[in-house]
Amino acid sequence: MFRSHFLRAGFVAAALAFLPVAAQAADITVFAAASLTNVLQKAADSYKAKSGKTVALSFAASSVLAKQIEASGGADMFASADEDWMNYLDNKGLIQKSTRKDLLASHLVLIAPAGLDINVKIAPHFDLAKIVGNGKIAIADPSSVPAGKYAKASLTALGVWDSVQGHLAQAENVRVALAYVARGEAPLGIVYTTDAMAEPRVKIVGEFPDNSHPPIFYPIALTKDAKPDAQAFLDYLESAGASAIFSKAGFIVLK
Repeated sequence: MFRSHFLRAGFVAAALAFLPVAAQAADITVFAAASLTNVLQKAADSYKAKSGKTVALSFAASSVLAKQIEASGGADMFASADEDWMNYLDNKGLIQKSTRKDLLASHLVLIAPAGLDINVKIAPHFDLAKIVGNGKIAIADPSSVPAGKYAKASLTALGVWDSVQGHLAQAENVRVALAYVARGEAPLGIVYTTDAMAEPRVKIVGEFPDNSHPPIFYPIALTKDAKPDAQAFLDYLESAGASAIFSKAGFIVLK
């Protein structure tokens, strides 16, 4: 039912192969975490309407994008779903430190298909393995993808990680995990609140305690070789207009 790791790797490689082509026709190129797909597209459209400048957006797991920037550049701006992958580029001197800031925050939730009658009280040692039964829990790759790392941290803190490892359907990013649940391929999934809000075919059935995992922050920064136009778009993302777009989508706007 689920794609193999080999196929997922091939899909990511194929997608990345098109990134430079998309960038050529745009004034600004942004590599952004998959969980920002809907909202950042709306922000880019709004910016284009105001400035006339076009923004090419490439979405994938933060880990994949950071590695792409390290390998061959191609981006003027990077928006990560955690601090780790921004730190990774920062430590290699590939971002402009002075432009780095935490732009947004979110929460971690348990989701199910919208038609499934279920509600889960998430608490220490709750029996998630029993709840999912013979089904799978869709989760982003916990070894590298931010949403998966947050999920693993929370499940570990709650004392249930060991019991559910055999029930996981790992995905290359959080939006793929969301799609597994939306299509009914998995009865449960772990995503951000904002992902669940963007997909009408799923519903939130439980909320993970914020203190069970590291804070979910979205740092953003210009890359080392960013074009001059990129600063104006970064400024726009901190404006009242962009903040309204982010808030409507369920993000917490950090000041």
